[in-house]
Amino acid sequence: MTRTRIERVRAAVGIASLALQQIEDDLSADDVDQEELAAILRELIEDTDPPGGLITALAQLLTVAARRAEQVEPDRDGDASCPLHEAAALITNNAGMCLIWAARALHPQGDS
Repeated sequence: MTRTRIERVRAAVGIASLALQQIEDDLSADDVDQEELAAILRELIEDTDPPGGLITALAQLLTVAARRAEQVEPDRDGDASCPLHEAAALITNNAGMCLIWAARALHPQGDS
């Protein structure tokens, strides 16, 4: 049986949600100290496989969605694509930078 695109996306989101739940569980552990917390935060933004980490990958996904929206949105007025481009920029610029600042505040020696 061939899965539809929406079913594949739904399954992938489910897998990603489970992975994020695992990270949340690890963050909730009583023995996580500031150095390990900083290292975990850095993994979210500096992971080398795929390049750029989770934040960059999520921003890229939204950018691809925005480019597709530019092609299919009615009247090509940007009502769909502009918010998607903005969301990608906010994730990269705001969320990404906030993670970097938090990691540095917790363990500045870990900066490369």
